[in-house]
Amino acid sequence: MLDRIHWLGHDAFRVDGPMTIYFDPYQIGEGNPKADLILISHDHSDHCSPEDVEHIRGEETVIVTIPAAAEKLSGDIRIIHPGDAVSVRGIEVEAVPAYNVNKFRSPGEPFHPKEAGHVGFVITVEGKRIYHAGDTDHIPEMADLEPVDVALLPVSGVYVMTAEEAVEAARTIEPGIAIPMHVGRGIGSPDAAARFRDDAPVDVVVLEME
Repeated sequence: MLDRIHWLGHDAFRVDGPMTIYFDPYQIGEGNPKADLILISHDHSDHCSPEDVEHIRGEETVIVTIPAAAEKLSGDIRIIHPGDAVSVRGIEVEAVPAYNVNKFRSPGEPFHPKEAGHVGFVITVEGKRIYHAGDTDHIPEMADLEPVDVALLPVSGVYVMTAEEAVEAARTIEPGIAIPMHVGRGIGSPDAAARFRDDAPVDVVVLEME
C-alpha cells in the first residue's frame, strides 16, 4: 500500500489503484491522473482548491466533502459531517472530527473550530485503512479510531499539531505506519517532519514531495 501513496505537497495525497483517490488537492498542477474519488477535509483555500479539483475531475469523479467546501465546487458531490460514513464504488469512507484545541487566530477563536464541522477521513482500500487527519490538533476522538494501517498526520504547528503533539497523537492512534504532512508548498518546515520521524513511537516514512 505504501508504494501507492503519493505525497503531492502540504496535505495533498494521491492513492493509486484500484481507484485513483485524492485527499485535499492543492497546487498539484496539471498532468495528474483523473480522480475517481476526491476527499476534501474543509473549505480553507489550501485544502479546497476549485482550480486543482478541476485539473483532476472527470465525468465520473465523486467528491466527498463538508457543506462549506461543497459550496465552492461543482460535480457529483456527496455531503458528509463528522461521524458519517459513505461508500463510493466499494471504497468505504468515514468522516472523523478535525479541530483545534490550542491553536488560535485570536483569543478564544481557533483556526479550525470544532463547531465548523471540519473532518479527517478514514478510507478502506483493499482491506487497508488509511487515516488522513485533516487540519487538527491531538484530539480525544483519536482514541476512538478503529486500528489504521497508515496515518497521515499534520506536524507543522501554528495551525495544526506541532511535531511533538503529532508524536503523542501517533502514540494514541498506534498506526502501522505514520506519514507526516502539512509541510511543503510554502506551509510548514521539513524540519518538523524530521523531528516527528525521529521521536515518534511508531514507524514513520517521510515521503518525497511529487
